[in-house]
Amino acid sequence: MIEVTGNILIFSQWSFKDALVQTYTLPYVDMIRQIISPHRKILLITAEQQHIALSKGETDMINKEWAARNMRVLPEPYERFGLKKILASTGNLFKWYWLIKRENIKTIHAFCTPAGGIAYILSKLTGTQLVIDSYEPHAEAMVENGTWREGGLAFRILFSLEKKQTQKAKALIGTTAGMRQYAAEKYGVRVKNFFVKPACVDMEKFSPKEKDTHLLKELELENKTVCVYAGKLGGIYLKAEVFDFIKACYDSWKDDFRFLMLTNASREEIDAECSRVGLPGEVVISRYVSHSEIPAYLSLGDFAINPVKPVPTKRYCTSIKDGEYWAMGLPVVISPDISDDSGIIEKEKIGVIVNFTQKTEIARAVLEIKELLKFKNSLREAIVHVAERYRSYAIAHSIYQKIYSSSDAE
Repeated sequence: MIEVTGNILIFSQWSFKDALVQTYTLPYVDMIRQIISPHRKILLITAEQQHIALSKGETDMINKEWAARNMRVLPEPYERFGLKKILASTGNLFKWYWLIKRENIKTIHAFCTPAGGIAYILSKLTGTQLVIDSYEPHAEAMVENGTWREGGLAFRILFSLEKKQTQKAKALIGTTAGMRQYAAEKYGVRVKNFFVKPACVDMEKFSPKEKDTHLLKELELENKTVCVYAGKLGGIYLKAEVFDFIKACYDSWKDDFRFLMLTNASREEIDAECSRVGLPGEVVISRYVSHSEIPAYLSLGDFAINPVKPVPTKRYCTSIKDGEYWAMGLPVVISPDISDDSGIIEKEKIGVIVNFTQKTEIARAVLEIKELLKFKNSLREAIVHVAERYRSYAIAHSIYQKIYSSSDAE
């Protein structure tokens, strides 16, 4: 499908240390590296946010290690999408244009449509092939979550670029099957080379395990029913409704219940919400941990929640945390119409679908999850099988094999 010759430029708008690169980009880059000829170079462009930006020393160290694999990372400063971003990108286009020519780049592989927009312009300027990975709506999602104004400049520019990259891409790797229909309805494009790759999970790092005894004791979670949540408050996620749910759980389990929140939300913000719903502060335990530590913390959970706002575009987006929860064997309480996941959870009976904005719905969800937890061992086994079927790295590898293998059949 992809032309035989030339090197590959991987284009991302995330920081190298961001979990979205570490768990949602680099594993796929490694797969591509394994599939294509070792003589073909892979360059990765990242967008470095200041608080987690790679230092020169770190960049040099990574590139020293990567040199043996004919790979290199090229960190760039991050700018939020808008006029400043557009102006910065315009200046960078000249630099990237010559990079593509100098390094004999023949394919640009972009992750998500904001990166894809810039990649589209570069592919037009240079005649390179374009692959859009993690293809899902971003412009409309930014309006739905209140970040952008409908009809605003940022929305209009990105929406237009989403349509153009859809038209030009040699391959589109959607996160849900429904994205093909979205492209037809919203962009007026009947896509051909379309693949479906949700957020796959490393099933070796994320797997069922006994609760970490050290953390159980440290966090005082022994003999407690624990709900875990790895994520933020607000933005694309609900906030007040999460604490309404925690309060309902506490009312049902009483002091035998704890909520473990792996988040960067401040303790002040959490305590304010606890106070609002009349919840003892010690019920909610919060920590911000690195992604490598998350499996140990998820092992403490009996079930998990994914309180994504059920806005229309979320049915076309993948959810990384669901795959990680499933791989750990955790049943999930989730909003309706989130990715393909809400449907999978309902069909496989491995969690509960709930409208978090309705308190009667929340009360029902608590009763349902309590009932499911009576069959914890058999339920865990069933959930892991679901993870293997819907989130295995084998899914991604098969797709990249189809896109890239024919180009290196030498």
